[in-house]
Amino acid sequence: MCKVKLTIKESHCRSGYHKKGDIFLVEDLCPPICHELWNSIYPNVYTLLNGGTLDYGNVKAKKFEVRCPDNGKVVISGEVVE
Repeated sequence: MCKVKLTIKESHCRSGYHKKGDIFLVEDLCPPICHELWNSIYPNVYTLLNGGTLDYGNVKAKKFEVRCPDNGKVVISGEVVE
C-alpha cells in the first residue's frame, strides 16, 4: 500500500500549530493536523491512497497543493510515496 507524504510549504497559522517544513506520512489514520485543514485535503489524500490521480494544473498527477480554508494561511502539499 502506498503512503501520502504531506508537507507544510507555508505557514502563517493563527494558532501557531503548523510550521513550515512539517512533514506527515499518512497510511490510514488522520495525522495530527487541524480539523479544518484535514477536512479540506482528505478527499485528495483518500484518492491518492487508493491509487487515483488528481488534476494538477494542466496535467494529471499523484500530488496536490491546497491552501487552508482559513484565508489560505497555511499551504500544504501532498504526494504519493512508495
